[in-house]
Amino acid sequence: MSSAPSSPFKPALGLGNPHMQTLWGPLWRKSAALSRQRERLWLADGDFLDLDWHGPHEATTPVVLVLHGLTGSSSSPYVIGMQQALADRGWASVALNWRGCSGEPNLLPRSYHSGASEDLAETINHLRAQRPQAPLYAVGYSLGGNVLLKHLGEAGSTSQLQAAVAVSVPFRLDQCADRIGLGFSRVYQAHFMRAMLAYVKDKQRHFQHHGHHEGLAVLERLGSLENLRTFWDFDGRVTAPLNGFADAKDYYRRASSRYFLGENRTPTLIIHSSDDPFVFAHSLPGANELAAQTTFELHTRGGHVGFVDGSVRNPGYYLERRIPQWLAINRAD
Repeated sequence: MSSAPSSPFKPALGLGNPHMQTLWGPLWRKSAALSRQRERLWLADGDFLDLDWHGPHEATTPVVLVLHGLTGSSSSPYVIGMQQALADRGWASVALNWRGCSGEPNLLPRSYHSGASEDLAETINHLRAQRPQAPLYAVGYSLGGNVLLKHLGEAGSTSQLQAAVAVSVPFRLDQCADRIGLGFSRVYQAHFMRAMLAYVKDKQRHFQHHGHHEGLAVLERLGSLENLRTFWDFDGRVTAPLNGFADAKDYYRRASSRYFLGENRTPTLIIHSSDDPFVFAHSLPGANELAAQTTFELHTRGGHVGFVDGSVRNPGYYLERRIPQWLAINRAD
């Protein structure tokens, strides 16, 4: 079962520009202080993921897994906002921190990345075992949305999710790496480069301090991390060798969710904006690429993980109304 939005998204006055939509959350949104319980999930390869729980935890209470984007965490404003909105409906939620994103470097040289669907699958298996009677859903933003859609395609009818939502997805990673290098979007590219390089350097210092000589040797084999300016540079020099890809092109081809959409058998809502400054229009999938259970909601405006309506003085967050509404309608008990 699906549903159309009760009203189309209309950006807040003064926030019609895609960059204002994109930057509002990280720069100006005030996040609520949520009381959350952290759980450490140990992975089969010896590494860990940190999960932050919020809301009621009765055996049959619906649980929503929330997946953040690149250089984000469970503390990103859109994650906090979604967990609060779900709690307002009486639902539980758990925000996943990808490897090394919870404030503590992960234990292995490998990093999180846009194709890390094996980590998502392991998390879902853990949640299903822990809450076998609870309906389980997932919401992914940007990188998190790409990983989610990739997993859904790989899992087919065995995803273990009742329904899923993906927002502002970089469907074709190679094309998005090109898009973010154009115009004002280069400001975002520079920000991501600084944050991703800091992620690697923090891990180097951690390995050095704790005497993890084997891991340190792997990172040192990457060579100099100077003069990495673009996603192609970083993913070719860092992401690919750390995570078993031949090069950036191989990583982008194997990790882009667009190639997995047709095999998805889970009811799924995709929310996207035509003015997303990270994604070309030709990167969006055509209707013939989507599975029958997928609803593609394309808005004229909204930026990247923006969708801020209301007014600047009293902003509203479309995603935090629309997503819980859609999940509730698609609930299967």
